[in-house]
Amino acid sequence: MDTVKPSEANAPSATQAPPSSRLEWLEISVQGRPCVYGVAGNGPTVLFLHGWGLDHRAYKRALRRLVDSGVRVLAPALPGFGGTDRLSTTPYTIETIATWVAEFLDVLGTNAPVLVMGHSFGGGVAIVLAHEHPEKVSGLVLVNSIGASTWSGSGSKIKSMAQRPLWDWGLHFPGDLWPIGQARRVLPVITQEAIPNLLRDPLSFWRIAGVARRADLTAELQDLNDRGLPVVVLWGNRDKIVTREAFEEMCRVLGDPKAVTVQGTHAWLIADPDAFGEVMTNVVDVAALARSLAAPARHERRRRPAHDATSDTA
Repeated sequence: MDTVKPSEANAPSATQAPPSSRLEWLEISVQGRPCVYGVAGNGPTVLFLHGWGLDHRAYKRALRRLVDSGVRVLAPALPGFGGTDRLSTTPYTIETIATWVAEFLDVLGTNAPVLVMGHSFGGGVAIVLAHEHPEKVSGLVLVNSIGASTWSGSGSKIKSMAQRPLWDWGLHFPGDLWPIGQARRVLPVITQEAIPNLLRDPLSFWRIAGVARRADLTAELQDLNDRGLPVVVLWGNRDKIVTREAFEEMCRVLGDPKAVTVQGTHAWLIADPDAFGEVMTNVVDVAALARSLAAPARHERRRRPAHDATSDTA
């Protein structure tokens, strides 16, 4: 592993972090290449993995709400986005990106398992990280996450993600910006983050799009369920990118996890960070969950108790 340990001058230690809820943007080297990440807060560590096309800065308002809940947030820009260099390895897969994330944690000296939260494509990376590197992950929070094999269903006719054409993703993307109030909040993020990412590294941009579109992680999800890993699944009820059928299948495979449906589209946490903070604090209770998962005996996985049924929250 070609890594460089961050110095005290350019990165906090695993036990220290900036006291403000405003993220501090730092740079280290992972796999011998530049990596940019945000860090803020004190308390148990939550690793946040962003969605496709964006980067860690797109979520800065939502991440501040996380910090306010009493946790320390680490938010790396994944390879090819936000100033982090593309992967040095091939092929470009969720598995190679998850390995990169594991090495990112190693470089920061984060030795204890952490609560991992992923949105959209970042949720898929979180799933594979937990599956391939179980010593790194104490629990998952999946937000409108890819990973299910089902695209759509009508009666007994089921269409898989592999059957979903690329144009269908683009067709539903504009719908994620409406109503107009949400468009005013989300569109600036898209133009400020996604377009520069596309121009900076178009190859990585489209490679990851293809990986996300075809992702079927049901085997990994089933294994995580068998292990008893704590998982919370959040989904926006107007999401046409990760469909209701995909969300429901993910919940079935995970064996009835704690599942919460919110009012919103695929980018609801960017559009309404206050709602995200409310869900995190009042429904998921991130700080309490992270602290409980930080118990010394966490490596002896216990079966997860039955969770509440899917609920709706404004």
